[in-house]
Amino acid sequence: MQIARQIKALDLTVTGYCRSTYLPATTSAEFAANVEANRAALRDAATLGARCFVMVVGGLPEGSRDLTGARNQVTEGIAMLLETARDCGVPLALEPLHPVYVADRAVLNTIAQALEICERVDNDRSGMIGVAVDVYHCWWDPALTASIEAAGRAGRLLAYHVCDWLRETRDVLLDRGMMGDGVIALPAVRQTIERAGYDGLIEVEIFSAHDWWRRDPEEVLAICAERLQSVC
Repeated sequence: MQIARQIKALDLTVTGYCRSTYLPATTSAEFAANVEANRAALRDAATLGARCFVMVVGGLPEGSRDLTGARNQVTEGIAMLLETARDCGVPLALEPLHPVYVADRAVLNTIAQALEICERVDNDRSGMIGVAVDVYHCWWDPALTASIEAAGRAGRLLAYHVCDWLRETRDVLLDRGMMGDGVIALPAVRQTIERAGYDGLIEVEIFSAHDWWRRDPEEVLAICAERLQSVC
């Protein structure tokens, strides 16, 4: 794959393949197809040398109100993908999303939920499944500190994503803030995750159709670098 060759030639690190496609489905055939699509993506992640495969698991299938059923499908699908992850050597990083996305993007919404799935499908703690902690999605969680500590004890901290939650958010998907411009206690979260044993890279992930995506990339990179050192 040409992209993989370019990455290697430039000595770059692929922190994570982001993201999976969704798992929940209305029919067994559709569910099987969803699992297979993610198997193919896992193989691509391995080709790229990704450190993990970030899973945004999907929301309710069209027309469904069965939240429990969708969550059961997610657990089943992850269990099926774990074998492929082991074969490819790319760990699954389950990313809980803010509860506002339950209907359309992710029925997995807390780190504690993600860890429960990890233990259910991988109770021998193989190192091939864990969590991606994105502050945008988990900053509100009363159990955030305890959940990060539990993930650390289990050896399941695979990725850490930062941005900020703006007090006056205009769009919950595409109006993330630059670190320091919002309400998240970023230094406290970083201290918690590093005390819990995370020593990987910090990824800046800012979806910002109204602001940062409209700016010069060099300006954005410079501000990201400064904020990572000053407010994170």
